[in-house]
Amino acid sequence: MLSSYKQNFIDLSISNEVLKFGEFTLKSGRVSPYFFNLGNVSSGKTISMIGAYYAETITRSSFKPDALFGPAYKGIPLVVTAAISLFDKHEINLPYAFNRKEEKDHGERGQIIGKRISGDVLIIDDVISAGTSIREAYKICKSMGANPVGAVVSIDRQEIGTQKKSSIEEVEQELGLEVLSIITLKDIIQYLEKDDSLHEHLPRMLKYESRYGVKQ
Repeated sequence: MLSSYKQNFIDLSISNEVLKFGEFTLKSGRVSPYFFNLGNVSSGKTISMIGAYYAETITRSSFKPDALFGPAYKGIPLVVTAAISLFDKHEINLPYAFNRKEEKDHGERGQIIGKRISGDVLIIDDVISAGTSIREAYKICKSMGANPVGAVVSIDRQEIGTQKKSSIEEVEQELGLEVLSIITLKDIIQYLEKDDSLHEHLPRMLKYESRYGVKQ
């Protein structure tokens, strides 16, 4: 059964055109019946609400991080809004940091902006596609002497990659991280099953899951 906070997150994503249905060609060449892009978030209200869902996912988990890290670029606003929501709604005050894509050689030199983090670190990002951003964030955290213990992303697409595993499974096994998501492909399918106005998209979603979905 789809929990209310997952359903509300999908509501928010659809109303802000973060989650769209149709035909979308992915980098992999696959034609997906849906597309999820947090880059479409463009208001203070919406990014604040997104942060609340990240914070809720963190507090529902077993993670007890000492700090948060957001990889450039999309991870930057996400780590900030997650940190704010953790404090405002859960009274959890965590330091955070994020990186520049290129190291600055003047003024405030270096690659890291924010606190030089240490201890157990939780990586905050939008999605894991190829896993490049998470792997880079993992290396940066390690270079600061921190211990990356997990990651939280908005969606787990739950589809196989070239190794017959999902990108999240590959990252978890390679880096030893636990990756949590606010929603999954199965959550979206459950949502469509109950929403008559979007029911027309369900057959294509089920076909896509059958063809590319991770076999449980």
